Amino acid sequence: MIKNVHGNTVDHLGEAIVAGRYVAGAVIPPEPLLCEELGVSRTVVREAVKSLIAKGLLTTGPKVGTRVQPESQWNWFDPDVIIWQSKAGLTPEFLRDLQDLRRVVEPAAVRLAAERATAQDIADIEIAFAGMKQAVEVGGDYVTHDLRFHQGLLRACHNRMIVQMSKALGALLRTSFEISTTRKDGPRNSLPLHRAVLDAVIAHQPAKAEKAVLILIDGARDDIEQVLASRRRLPRLNTPAPLLKGL
Repeated sequence: MIKNVHGNTVDHLGEAIVAGRYVAGAVIPPEPLLCEELGVSRTVVREAVKSLIAKGLLTTGPKVGTRVQPESQWNWFDPDVIIWQSKAGLTPEFLRDLQDLRRVVEPAAVRLAAERATAQDIADIEIAFAGMKQAVEVGGDYVTHDLRFHQGLLRACHNRMIVQMSKALGALLRTSFEISTTRKDGPRNSLPLHRAVLDAVIAHQPAKAEKAVLILIDGARDDIEQVLASRRRLPRLNTPAPLLKGL
C-alpha cells in the first residue's frame, strides 16, 4: 500500500523512535528542523506528532516539549508499532511477550468459540484451513491462511472485545507464524494440530478445543525458541509473507 505524505512522516518518526535514534525521555527536534529534514510542512509534522502521541510513542506538555515515551507506554497492539519494531529488529523479549499473550488470550477464546461458533464461522475457518493445506501440498501463501484461521477462531467466540483484539493481534500473530514456517516441515507438522482445534470447535467440545490450541501454541513457542537459539535472521513484517514451495 502506498502511503501519503502524512503516513510516510509518521513512519519516518516512528521508525526513528523505535530504533532508538530518539531515546526515552529525549525531546524530539523542533518543528522547523523536522520540516527541513523531512521536506514537509509544519501541518504535516504536527499531525504526525499527534498520531505518535495516540500510539503512545510521544507525549507533550507545556514547557516540556514533545518527548519520547518509554517502551512500556507504547501501544503494542498497534500494527504500525509492531512493523517498526520488526524493522528495528525483533527481540527475544518481544517474541516471548507475544507467546505469553497468545497463551492467555487464545485458549479462553477458543473455549468460547467451541460453545458459540455458528455454521458460517466454521465454514470460514474451514476455508482458511483448506488454504493452509493447499500451501503445504502444492506451495503458496501459508502464513496468510494461518492468520485467517486464528482470527476466525477469535471472531467465532462472539465477544466484541476479543473480536476487536483480533484485528490488533494480526501483526503480532503473523510474527509468530512467519518464524514457525522457517522450521523444516513446520507447517506440515502443524496441520494436524490445527485440524484438532477445528474438529473440537465443530463438535462443541470446549475443554478439548482449549487443550488442542494450547498444544499448538506451545509448539509455536518451541519453534521460536529454536530459531532464537540458532541466531537466524528473524522475519521483517514490512515485506510479503514467504511462500511455501510445492513438495
